[in-house]
Amino acid sequence: MRKVVLITGASSGIGLALCKRLLAEDDELHLCLACRNMNKAEAVRAALLASHPIAEVTIVQVDVSNLQSVFRASKELKQRFQRLDCVYLNAGIMPNPRLNIKALFFGLFSRKVIHMFSTAEGLLTQGDKITADGLQEVFETNVFGHFILIRELEPVLCHSDNPSQLIWTSSRNARKSNFSLEDFQHSKGKEPYSSSKYATDLLSVALNRNFNQQGLYSNVVCPGTALTNLTYGILPRFIWTLLMPAILLLRFFANAFTLTPYNGTEALMDLDEDTAEKFYQKLLELEKHIRVTIQKTDNQAGRSGSCL
Repeated sequence: MRKVVLITGASSGIGLALCKRLLAEDDELHLCLACRNMNKAEAVRAALLASHPIAEVTIVQVDVSNLQSVFRASKELKQRFQRLDCVYLNAGIMPNPRLNIKALFFGLFSRKVIHMFSTAEGLLTQGDKITADGLQEVFETNVFGHFILIRELEPVLCHSDNPSQLIWTSSRNARKSNFSLEDFQHSKGKEPYSSSKYATDLLSVALNRNFNQQGLYSNVVCPGTALTNLTYGILPRFIWTLLMPAILLLRFFANAFTLTPYNGTEALMDLDEDTAEKFYQKLLELEKHIRVTIQKTDNQAGRSGSCL
């Protein structure tokens, strides 16, 4: 039986590079590409099958910033597969990133210059907005949508006799100082991406505490600084090209600069277990609230339909 691997955000960047690397190591895999844009996903599938004709590559449409889409995709996946061996929780966004020029200038002349460039600490702020589900977009996309996906897929993930793996794409930009249990959606802050990545690190710890005995294991991965659509949203491509000599020099001092998505997929990455468990419980509470809201909406729609 083929090993089944599900990858969210598989149509570009780290997700696409991951598909290529996995098939280069084992072209008898069954890769399931979980993507929002089906046209891009179909093109990626065709390219992967052209280079690995004996592989099995399928697609499921999912937008992790839309919970209805997550529920639909989960239902479809449970109908298709009896088990999932590995799920790469990779899809994520960093909307409208803004570079703090003042912090960059002062950082260039500080003792933390290497740390600043390798983690982007204090350099980036982002805009955020509310989704149709009433949640912060970065939190829902990077954290909660994936959390609901895992919860829905528990029947095909939790097998104590044959363990499954969850692997989260995290970031060196994940900062404890940007995360708060009182504002875990980061609605009051200016660095939602950093907060969301620290949240995934916490969630991974909590998932291990709650699911290891059921055969589900969670890990986090930091791909380093790779040139993808995410980084091109921070600075234009030509600026990154101009910066390349300096970045190559910095690689002697910091291994975070993997530069290409393919290199980034090879890299791996101390969290407070008590905070992790409290955060997990808050997500369960939010999940319960969301499910009740959806049920009420469905009931109201049903009554309206019957009146017609």
